[in-house]
Amino acid sequence: MTMVDEQPAPAAAPGPSRTLPSYLLQHASERASATALREKTLGRWVETSWSAYAERVAHVAAGLRRLGVQPGDKVAIQAENRVEWVVADLAIQGIGAVSVGVYPTSPAAELEYLLGHSEAVVLLSEDEEQLDKALEVRGRVEGLRTVVVMDTRGVSSALEDPGVMTFAELEAGGAAEPGALDQYRRSVDSIDPEDVAIIVYTSGTTGPPKGALLSHRNLLAVAEAAGGVYEASSSDEVLSYLPLCHIAERLFSVINALYVAYVVNFGEGGESFANDLREVQPTFFLGVPRVWEKMLAGIQIRSGDASRLKRAVHRFWVDQGRGIAQRKMKGEARPTDRLLYALGWLMLYRSLRQKLGMSRIRVPLSGAAPIAPQVLEFFWSIGVPVREGYGQTENTALCTYTPDDDVRIGTVGKALPGVELRIAPDGEILTRSAGVFTGYFKNPEATAETVDADGWLHTGDVGVLDDDGYLTITDRKKDIIITAGGKNISPSEIENLLKVSPYVREAVVIGDRRKYLTALIGIEHDTVGDWATRQHIAYTTYGDLASKPEVERLIQEVVDEVNTHLAQVETIKRFTLFRKELDEEDGELTATQKVKRAAIEREFADAIEAMYR
Repeated sequence: MTMVDEQPAPAAAPGPSRTLPSYLLQHASERASATALREKTLGRWVETSWSAYAERVAHVAAGLRRLGVQPGDKVAIQAENRVEWVVADLAIQGIGAVSVGVYPTSPAAELEYLLGHSEAVVLLSEDEEQLDKALEVRGRVEGLRTVVVMDTRGVSSALEDPGVMTFAELEAGGAAEPGALDQYRRSVDSIDPEDVAIIVYTSGTTGPPKGALLSHRNLLAVAEAAGGVYEASSSDEVLSYLPLCHIAERLFSVINALYVAYVVNFGEGGESFANDLREVQPTFFLGVPRVWEKMLAGIQIRSGDASRLKRAVHRFWVDQGRGIAQRKMKGEARPTDRLLYALGWLMLYRSLRQKLGMSRIRVPLSGAAPIAPQVLEFFWSIGVPVREGYGQTENTALCTYTPDDDVRIGTVGKALPGVELRIAPDGEILTRSAGVFTGYFKNPEATAETVDADGWLHTGDVGVLDDDGYLTITDRKKDIIITAGGKNISPSEIENLLKVSPYVREAVVIGDRRKYLTALIGIEHDTVGDWATRQHIAYTTYGDLASKPEVERLIQEVVDEVNTHLAQVETIKRFTLFRKELDEEDGELTATQKVKRAAIEREFADAIEAMYR
């Protein structure tokens, strides 16, 4: 079966070159004083107008040219989300060079691989930590000429190195160039939209990261499709917090932001994320499942700490909201639902959404991994209608969306405008659109395996497409478990059921070629810690908490409950609790908090085997 949505695309972009930098220049001309970016620095929000945004980009572009960067050269960026990241990204693209994002959590060895593989000539490092990595590997990376550091605190001695300079120096050098903005404009006008704009490295869950080549046309294709279906406008605001080198955050903080000219906010990040969200109250928000699960767990903790009356009020209005949401999703809203929701708004929803940072939310989205339907149902019940979408790096995140007037929880929606979907005979999801990438850098074999001669992208995901074009993703093709009895089982469905519990953070179901299923489970430190305190169970560290027999019995109750919803062959017979929190820097999680299953199975092989003895 093939499904295609051929809705008309938005109007063509301005100027002779249809690229993101061309939109930046247009907005700088048409809305010069309007706010484009906002960044929190030392507790204060600082705004950047569209004209100032374009000027900074032009100055950095001129500075890069002074360093000898030519069209087609690769320039890498390793930094947390900040204004300089997007300024550098557009400066690089605007001079016809290629922007390469590197996760700030990447260790020195991975940085060395990515710089060498991408053939980067300049690296933009955020701070002392990133600079130390760069200096450690620089001598082993052929072609890397200059390292530019954004935050100079603690790096004064390194600045004496002729191969190191500050971002301020790079920008000031470009600003000294006569007519830098006009020069940037001429460069942007000369860009061929078919040229590569960025390289996005995959997470490398099954081997070394592969560099996906995305063209200027790819980026504009997803901007046109997403901007249209979500009806984004210049009045929208987002909080940039997921890694900018991931295609999902790039879509919202750079691609869509430039296409429709909305405001991008950069908070202080890290532990300040929840506070950033409350201060910004974005209208557009993309949360990976882990973010929504964490929010839900926090709500459950606070509800448990409340008085009996407040807990009763919470349960009552959540139940009412769930009924309203279910009717709305089915198009069966009652005349009284509006009044009922208004009362719920006064009693619960308003304060709860304000604390979550969702008081102004217009388009809340979940993506990058499957999310449990129960989590979505809760947020719908409080008036935060989280919708799922589906895409991946190799199709520039251009694949499916969930219409707001026909929500089917458990699916990832239907094809975005201009996208074709097909299910292969073996169940693999195939997609074809203008977003399909141009290939993997220096890896024609992998490219040929991923995109066939007819332009169909083989996603590696298994799913089902119904008669209305709604797509349900079953699992990653490589993750499907085939038991010793020959039964095909989707581990992600079972894992999501386990993670609905506020006490479970991670779950990895094991059982390929085995007689029964087992699971490695990571507890949610905050909620289990809160539970342990209520039970007067003393503990010190995460590992100490996870080792408590009482905690194991608590998780056994969760597993037993989940097993009641599963077929006998799908039930979890034994489980083991992680004695440490899974960590991205240890190679156990991707940047979007997805478990690297192969790495986990290697690292915890002894624990797995013990469950089968």
